[in-house]
Amino acid sequence: MSIEVGSIVEGVVTGITNFGAFIELPGGKVGLIHISEVADVYVRDVKDFLKEQDRVKVKVLSIDDRGKIGLSIKQLQPPAPRKPANDFRRPMHRVGAVSFEDKLNKFLKDSDERLTDLKRNTDSKRGGRGGARKAE
Repeated sequence: MSIEVGSIVEGVVTGITNFGAFIELPGGKVGLIHISEVADVYVRDVKDFLKEQDRVKVKVLSIDDRGKIGLSIKQLQPPAPRKPANDFRRPMHRVGAVSFEDKLNKFLKDSDERLTDLKRNTDSKRGGRGGARKAE
């Protein structure tokens, strides 16, 4: 059986590294499943998903000029259902929700109060009350 890009073959895990797993394919050839092609979820450690001597079905992704074979388990699995993105068309009115305008007005009021306090504190530190005088 010849190994071609796009074909699905079964192999045996012969080694696991921190960047993927080596798979012995039919005919004695060896291919690599990169860590990003092991599963449809984030893979921190390949050993959480595979162990040596496991029989796995893989899809052949690439074969380069030097004979290196790139494999994938992830592309054989159906895509995981995705949570729908936030639907910005639906109204965001909830009981007790504050409108954007109300939030903006509160922010401006708080900001003005802080600036007034800051100005008052800064003026008092500039010697506005007659600080130290030189002796005559």
